[in-house]
Amino acid sequence: MLRLIFALFCVTALASHAQGPVRIGVSGPFTGGSSPMGISMREGVRIAAAQINAGGGVLGRPIELVERDDEASNERGAQVAQELTDKERVVASVGVVNTGVALASQRFYQHARIPVITSVATGSLITKQFLPPQYPDNFVFRISANDTLQAAMIVVEAIDRRGFERVAIFHDATNYGQLGREDLERALLARGIRPVAIERFELREADMTAQLRRAREARAQAVLTYGIGPELAQIANGMARLNWRVPLIGSWTLAMSNFIDNAGPNAEGARMPQTFIAEPTTAMRRDFLAAWKKSSGSARIPVPPAAAQGYDSLLLLAAAIRQAGSTDGDRIREALEDLHDKVEGVIMTYRRPFSKNSHEAITAADDIFMGEVRDGQVVFAYEEDRLRATGR
Repeated sequence: MLRLIFALFCVTALASHAQGPVRIGVSGPFTGGSSPMGISMREGVRIAAAQINAGGGVLGRPIELVERDDEASNERGAQVAQELTDKERVVASVGVVNTGVALASQRFYQHARIPVITSVATGSLITKQFLPPQYPDNFVFRISANDTLQAAMIVVEAIDRRGFERVAIFHDATNYGQLGREDLERALLARGIRPVAIERFELREADMTAQLRRAREARAQAVLTYGIGPELAQIANGMARLNWRVPLIGSWTLAMSNFIDNAGPNAEGARMPQTFIAEPTTAMRRDFLAAWKKSSGSARIPVPPAAAQGYDSLLLLAAAIRQAGSTDGDRIREALEDLHDKVEGVIMTYRRPFSKNSHEAITAADDIFMGEVRDGQVVFAYEEDRLRATGR
């Protein structure tokens, strides 16, 4: 009998080995201005993969990450998605940092019926691109906080909490900036407020003087932003050169290391919504921060929410594969839409985070905190948020 059991175990082990690793795509900008987000996300995914594999992998098979740099380019992102689905034969994918890249690339996952969990990109349209009745099944899921939620928080901060009535919007020319600006305008209009100035800028634009002067002449009391780190730093530094001191309140990208480092003291006081602030407010967050330091050799995370969201994305995907008992794309999608077991993540503890009709893991402002740049790092803007993060 013992010989039979041993023989069956060997056959099962050999079968699992013969199937090879479970190949998961990981894509994001690992070079260029968006790279702090992409690298942070990728490292979070790697940490999760190492932990999952140390525990036996999924379905008795190790996870193998197939990583690709999309360079924050819509065209390159589409090529990467096609390569991952057609050539690399990944069973699912995580990542995608830039909204434009997501909108350009996720059709390849949809058509291949391969789930993709968007770890970072926040454009409100991302999970709505493939909805019924045209698409009975949607293969796009998201962990990050969408821009509809973020815009509402930015407006609450500027209008309700701080009492500003005259605000300017500064946004970049990408899909991310344009859609974010629309979300901000809608959130302001809901309070009967129109921005006194709306200023658009290009990526790598080095001089914001003209736009800032127009906003100052319009008597803006605060600047609301939708852009990424390098250009946000140009805004902060331009304001300092003009000796125009009004608050910067914007989307989560004000937490990017290349905003904080490039703006230096001019970054101080900037506020932004955050799904994760790098403080050990729970045991899971403490362990994640320790794992990050061990893996990267540095305690500093360039963009903490991107790292945490990448980590949680792979945990959720692994849970879905285990529940599905399969690497078939439809089975994984069905499991994601009805996860039975809770998943302890860094952002939150996930209990049925998705459903057939909602592929957004974060659906309420209660899941997000307001961060503030202080002494060159992002901390909780409000003590009540820190207490909420601890579960008190």
